[in-house]
Amino acid sequence: MTNLTENLTANSFIDEIKEEVIGWRRYLHKYPELSFHEEKTAQFIYETLQTFGGLELSRPTKTSVMARLIGAKPGKIMAIRADIDALPIQEENTFEFVSETPGVMHACGHDGHTAMLLGTAKFLTSMKDKINGEVRFLFQHAEELFPGGAEEMVQVGVMDDVDLVIGAHLWSPLEVGKVGVVYGEMMAAPDYFSITINGKGGHAAIPHQTVDSIAVASQVVSNLQHIVSRNIDPLDKLVVSITQFVAGNSFNVIPGSVLIRGTVRSFDAKLRETVPTLMERVVKGITEAHGANYQFDYQYCYRPVINDKEVTEVIEETVREVFGEEAIDFTNPNMAAEDFSAFQRKAPGCFFYVGAGNKEKGIIYPHHHPRFTIDEESLFIGFQMFVQSTFKFLATFNENEK
Repeated sequence: MTNLTENLTANSFIDEIKEEVIGWRRYLHKYPELSFHEEKTAQFIYETLQTFGGLELSRPTKTSVMARLIGAKPGKIMAIRADIDALPIQEENTFEFVSETPGVMHACGHDGHTAMLLGTAKFLTSMKDKINGEVRFLFQHAEELFPGGAEEMVQVGVMDDVDLVIGAHLWSPLEVGKVGVVYGEMMAAPDYFSITINGKGGHAAIPHQTVDSIAVASQVVSNLQHIVSRNIDPLDKLVVSITQFVAGNSFNVIPGSVLIRGTVRSFDAKLRETVPTLMERVVKGITEAHGANYQFDYQYCYRPVINDKEVTEVIEETVREVFGEEAIDFTNPNMAAEDFSAFQRKAPGCFFYVGAGNKEKGIIYPHHHPRFTIDEESLFIGFQMFVQSTFKFLATFNENEK
């Protein structure tokens, strides 16, 4: 492995890249675009990569970009992914590079992910003669909106012949300077459901002449929680959340129908298949008991993110070597979701967190909040993780092939 640690602070080229990474992040933050609409973002990425030279560039989909760096000698193929889309949120920050797109902002750190990967591509391109193998830089669209951009990119072949894949998420709950490492299960599958309860509407003063859809739907909401508390092993990870309850438009009218929507979060494939059956059993029983009927729709979405042990071990070793033992945070799994899992279906991979919060600077707001931001020092930490782990991976995996 080529150890670059001593040079990362002294090298003037590195200093240049560090400033560029911050500049790229601020530019992208200023001009965010929503999922499947990242035309200008993708064009900016493509044109920036062109200036580096030495890369084979392509547009796998309308709003994604792939850059291939072919090393001096043959070897393993490694992919690094960054997501590029923003969220439909009106920004409330006041810094000079605040979003100029009304109702849209980078409230999850994807602007930083993109900037880190651009910096990584520029640096590794300059080290091309020291790379044995290939590095693919995947700038992925539409992480925030199902069916997601990762699956689309996989379907058009960006992961063909790839031996391993990594990605990172700037993580505001984790203090800057920390790197979150998770073995095995990391992020859940986020399935969606929609339930319509059909009763019989009527006057609020004469409820006995109605089939009260709100009363029935309320029991459905309450009893769906019994799936987690009474039907599932307490040691299994499962969350059933109701996020929408839409009914009526008048104070004196019992509505004829109620719309209930929500999400189910899980890791286990068998459990994931079982939950819809349990849910519909609850809905069917309650509606039949009260003379109502229902429609039940269930959508399987992203697969869970499950990190490969061998790849994760290399990430952990990289954190120790570059930042020291104190930088490692063995983070617990969480029930959020990520379509990075689509890449992991094609090659062993690891997704890790880069701490981006800083209480002293007031950087305390959660992801998807209108005042979300990051400590920009985290960009350089993520960049170093990408660069150092690339050399470590290619050296380790190519050595194993000898």
